Amino acid sequence: MLKNNIFIYFSLLALLFFSCATKPEAYKDIDQAVDKDEFDTAVETLRKGQSKKRPLYPEKNAISLYIDKGLLEHYAGNYARSSRDLQEAERLIQEAFTKSVTADIASYITNDNTKEYPGEDFEDIYINVFNALNYYNRGNIDGALVEIRKLTTPSGKLDMLSRKYENVRQGAGRGAAETLGGFGVSMNDAMPQGKAVNFSNSALARYLSALFYLSDGNTDGARIEFEQLHEAFASNTKVYYHPVPNPVMDIQTVPSEKARLNIIGFAGLSPIKEEGYFPAFFPFTYSILRQPIFKLPKLIKRPSAIDRIEVVVEGEGKFDLELLEDMGAVIEETYNAHFANLFFKTYIRLLTKYAAVDIAANMAREQSGELAGLTAAIAGKVAADATEGADIRMSRYIPDKAYIGGVNLDPGTYNIAVYYYSGGAVAAKDERRGVAVRADAPNLIETISLK
Repeated sequence: MLKNNIFIYFSLLALLFFSCATKPEAYKDIDQAVDKDEFDTAVETLRKGQSKKRPLYPEKNAISLYIDKGLLEHYAGNYARSSRDLQEAERLIQEAFTKSVTADIASYITNDNTKEYPGEDFEDIYINVFNALNYYNRGNIDGALVEIRKLTTPSGKLDMLSRKYENVRQGAGRGAAETLGGFGVSMNDAMPQGKAVNFSNSALARYLSALFYLSDGNTDGARIEFEQLHEAFASNTKVYYHPVPNPVMDIQTVPSEKARLNIIGFAGLSPIKEEGYFPAFFPFTYSILRQPIFKLPKLIKRPSAIDRIEVVVEGEGKFDLELLEDMGAVIEETYNAHFANLFFKTYIRLLTKYAAVDIAANMAREQSGELAGLTAAIAGKVAADATEGADIRMSRYIPDKAYIGGVNLDPGTYNIAVYYYSGGAVAAKDERRGVAVRADAPNLIETISLK
């Protein structure tokens, strides 16, 4: 039985050589358009890249395609198309999770790059945030609230996040132990383990929900959302390391004769994955098998040029936007829990491959001598390493930070300019003319610069 397993694993090594990953430089033209805030150009560039013989997003990376396209369509103001793309991404993420729950442990032997990309938790969260804004910008407050409630209800995505990982972790551990037992390798406490996600509330989601409730006349619902916003800041100081923005209180104290103009600004680009290397030691016979090439994705920050956002309301003065949610920090926090499970799975997969190589090399040595054993160990290691590669697939165009601000005005029409500053110089400008500011309405303007 063990001999058959060896041949099966070597066959898998040959079959798994090919990867579904796209090199980061392939996105260069889209990235350049995004850096210039030319989002229509970015959408068109993505479409052209996807129509090539070798598409920019391979079939097994459909989730990244729909998220990236949906976000870029949103930034370009194509809200209906954005909703369709983001909803398809959400459907595929749910489908992928359902498959993962029932997956056989044999899937842990397969490199993630050869499978369908299942999406990340932070992607699933921000899909609903931006789809809520899609609905709002199309004048559908009810639709916007439906999207936000997918996150914020007691059985919503944020609430389920930690339990999701607890269940997956237990199943993975049992299956991995059985697999390794077939090679005479025992699990131990030093092996990496998954951990719970310490993120169960989003100030950004609560802020939007409160605004939408206020516009719907539901002051009690808005009050609860504001309370939950403060709870988000109190419960996770790694993500919310800054004070609660003053506009949160200002929204709740608008004079009866005034109307509130609210601004939400997104700036910068959130971290992306790159391939990283992790040192490890395996206790095998051949020294060449004791120090494996252990490849894992790591998050790399993309520093933004934007350090201040100023809003000027013609004839009414100016104010700066304040940080509400560091979306990059949310991504790091939610990814860390996934990374621990990914680490665990990769460790098991690579250990299993190397165990197969070590057994085969020892058999070759017994049959044909020391040189034959060493040759088999070297060849097997090369084959095993060739099938390993960090899965760096993810959405590339989620903003890094969300800022908010606002001012109380007489109901009417106003010209507004938003200035994005970098070191005292204007890096980007967003002008809006004839903006209607009404009483009993969210009067929410969304502005974006991803520089």
